[in-house]
Amino acid sequence: MKTFDPSWIPSNEQIHAERCRRRLEPFIKRSWEIIEPGKEYLDNWHIGCIAEHLEAVKNGEILRLRINMPPRYMKSISVTVCFPVWLWLTEPQKRFLFASYSQSLSTKHSVDRRTIIQSDWHKKNYGHLYKLTSDQNVKTEYVNDKRGVMISTSVGGTSTGKGGDILITDDPHNPRQAESDIQRQSAIEWFDRTFSTRLDDKKKGAIILVMQRLNENDLSAHIEKFPGWTTLCLQGMAEKRTVIYFPISKKEIVREPGDFLWPDREGEKEHSERKIMLGEYGYAGQYQQNPAPSDGGRFKRWWWRFWYPQGVKVPEPVRVKLPDGTWHECVQEQLPIDYEIREKWQSWDMSFKSISQSKTGDPDYVSGQLWARAKAKKYLLDQVRGQWGFVDTKRHFEEFDKKYKTYGKLVEEKANGAAIIDALSEKISGIIPVVPKESKTARADSICPQIEAGNIYIPHPAYCSWVNAYIEEFSAFPNGANDDQVDSTSQMLNRFMMDGSSDLSKLERANYAAPKSLSRRLQV
Repeated sequence: MKTFDPSWIPSNEQIHAERCRRRLEPFIKRSWEIIEPGKEYLDNWHIGCIAEHLEAVKNGEILRLRINMPPRYMKSISVTVCFPVWLWLTEPQKRFLFASYSQSLSTKHSVDRRTIIQSDWHKKNYGHLYKLTSDQNVKTEYVNDKRGVMISTSVGGTSTGKGGDILITDDPHNPRQAESDIQRQSAIEWFDRTFSTRLDDKKKGAIILVMQRLNENDLSAHIEKFPGWTTLCLQGMAEKRTVIYFPISKKEIVREPGDFLWPDREGEKEHSERKIMLGEYGYAGQYQQNPAPSDGGRFKRWWWRFWYPQGVKVPEPVRVKLPDGTWHECVQEQLPIDYEIREKWQSWDMSFKSISQSKTGDPDYVSGQLWARAKAKKYLLDQVRGQWGFVDTKRHFEEFDKKYKTYGKLVEEKANGAAIIDALSEKISGIIPVVPKESKTARADSICPQIEAGNIYIPHPAYCSWVNAYIEEFSAFPNGANDDQVDSTSQMLNRFMMDGSSDLSKLERANYAAPKSLSRRLQV
């Protein structure tokens, strides 16, 4: 009769070590404790998604992987540090070649990898699988006794004369270099002519590019020209309905507009701060992975002026960083009393979607705006905006009109706008069809002088949360993903210019004056 041997029962530590060997995500979490001792690990679903894409690389299911996401979101730790060390647990013969925009950054990642390998935890649980050789073990290059190699270099570095089974480029540009056409193009040419040619096995070898977007013509944009790349793009804040796919577990994460990628780390407050610190151009690229030309935008962020409601605490001024590095304090003033007896208008841009478009996350929006004029100044008072179909658009239009009685509702009589006009013209008075005679760009260009002259006031961001997105859209125009707010605004401001003072009588204005409670309603 055999006696029970308790040594056959694995300990909790052994069970966890085996789990870490099989799956990358728990390995990342455990390695964090080694390379970032004393710092809290904030778990989030996107780390698991990155891990599954890398596991698909291990399995040969993905051979070209591009990951775009904001800085400081675990992309380098997951991809460049933990993944190679984890892969050596099952395939210690793998040869890796790494490159970043600077040798110092590449060396840091290399040291972090070696720190994990030489940790007590790793040696205790995986030390029998392989060992680093003593004759080839420096900060930027080390070899194990199974002939596996990890070599770290910089973009354009000399070490790229060597080859590998997996090539990883982590942040090939830094923000300053990305604005230089010469330096940016140099990095792209190095990737094409040198780095990407270093695969030992051209058919089975893998290339991984992980970076934050810095320019509309950066390396990430360049590789879009080539087939076979799998892209994982994670915006800091979702701009549209997006479905994120996990290639191993086959699960899906649905991100709705406004969802933050890592809310425990950066929520609404932190994102608002980033927008101010980075500017619209920097934020759109680094956080939203949608860079717009730095000088191509017609509308400058420092042009805007802001109003705040009467009877509230004066908010902190909006500060904008100018191109020369100095800071500009935008003008702000209290919303005047006399706006309540001036004419008010609605302006609508309608690009509502079909059911099929809604499922694919089409970026088109419907936007409706409330405007008022007091002499030369024009005030954007409120806005509704969303990705709606016909039924929801019609409902929001009716609700907005009931909330704010105006004598004029401008609706572009194109595409979806015509359907709303037909459906509501008999029910709601004052709907004015607008047939554009010029392009979107031309209409936007015509209102630039008004905004630059300081005649346009928009709500202070402290009282209207949608203002930051409004400014961002203008800053990116015409290269941004959306232009509905630009369209609604240009439609209204061009109408004001065409009308001069007003074509309505004082009696008509009085009949359509907004209720005195409007100021309270606008306190968001």
